[in-house]
Amino acid sequence: MGFFTKLFKQTSKGEFEMTEQLNIGIILGSTREGRVSPQVGKWIKEIADQRGDANYEIVDIADYNLPLLGEDETEGITHWNAKLSELDGFIFIVQEYNHSLSGSLKNALDLAREAWNNKVAGIVSYGSTGGVRAAEHLRGILGELMIADVRANPALSLFTDFDNFTQFKPQDLHTDNVNQMLYQVNNWAKALKSIR
Repeated sequence: MGFFTKLFKQTSKGEFEMTEQLNIGIILGSTREGRVSPQVGKWIKEIADQRGDANYEIVDIADYNLPLLGEDETEGITHWNAKLSELDGFIFIVQEYNHSLSGSLKNALDLAREAWNNKVAGIVSYGSTGGVRAAEHLRGILGELMIADVRANPALSLFTDFDNFTQFKPQDLHTDNVNQMLYQVNNWAKALKSIR
């Protein structure tokens, strides 16, 4: 009962709620020059911050100078794993490259193990067909890493949500889907925190 009372408190109505806010990382899944994932990540964070239900932060894999898997261990890998360990859940900003996710995101996923386990993820994808093939490939990888992914998946089109494929201008219809994803991420993050 000690762990339960530390994690939850009982309200005057007899319901239980979290006593501390969750930490959710918005992971930018590309490192290439001219990428648009920072624009998408900023938009997600603005919507998320209005909710007040968790601490959201942008986590840019480009900041960690990660080596390719199998190369020499670096300080970047240590810092990457430490950052992931601080987080209760993730929102992946994933773009479709050749019907899959970027090599840099796959590499970043592979360079951690336990730091991913028993956590939750939402996926925001973009590409010519909404990035749905990248999202589906990512789901298989997340399962292997013991990350539960939620159903709601905002899928953004390069043709209708970007000007000249570079300036992000999302259609209003995506906001409801983003909020549904965030709601699911938070509920699962609360549940999964109780088993870590």
